[in-house]
Order: sequence, then structure tokens, then C-alpha cells
Amino acid sequence: MIESSKPLKITALSISDVAKVLSSASGRQITEEQVREIAEQGNLLKPDGRINLIEYAAFLIRELAHGSD
Repeated sequence: MIESSKPLKITALSISDVAKVLSSASGRQITEEQVREIAEQGNLLKPDGRINLIEYAAFLIRELAHGSD
């Protein structure tokens, strides 16, 4: 579970926060390495290393819809 004193900004999450959010939402362990691999594959990392969770989810949906290699 994510415990934070300040709210998360879903348009600018660290790789670590994305892994925590996805792990919590899915009920299974999602690693930072898995998040980084997908983010790099989809060119989703911002210059500051943050990820927009909406863009990340949309990329995964596109991959599922079109099949990934």
C-alpha cells in the first residue's frame, strides 16, 4: 500500500511510485524494473524521469489491443 504525506500527481510519478500504484491496484508485485522496461519501450519517460500514469496505461492498452512482440 502506498503511504504518503502528500497526494500523488498521476501525471508525474516516479518509477517507484508507478510500481507501487500498479502493485496495489493489481494485487500482485510489479517491480520498478518492469515499469522502467515498459516506459522505455513506449518512450514514456519524461526528461525528469517521471511517468504520466494515464499515458502509461494507454500504452499498455494499445499493446494489448494490437498485440506486442
